[in-house]
Amino acid sequence: MLSEHDVQTCESCGARIRWTVTAAGKPMPVDADPAADGNTAVYADGTGRLRSRGLTRERPVLEHAEWLAKPHFATCTNKPARRSSRPGARTRQGVRPTPWRPR
Repeated sequence: MLSEHDVQTCESCGARIRWTVTAAGKPMPVDADPAADGNTAVYADGTGRLRSRGLTRERPVLEHAEWLAKPHFATCTNKPARRSSRPGARTRQGVRPTPWRPR
């Protein structure tokens, strides 16, 4: 049975979510309740932090105390607008310089 202490509400759609940390160290929201058709394995590490990993060809089944979840990105009903990957990115204008060639 999962505890309710780490359940939060999605700011966009109001759904119940849990925040996990991926193998790459990035935060990722998942739906709070387990999903039989999920593609993400979630588990609590030794400190109680939720960790997640995608099911892969090399590790296609759940291990130990993992449970299946769906990433909330896939189920959010009010997705925020996509942001640029670089903060402060600007569009380039003008002439593109030619590659340097010796004379």
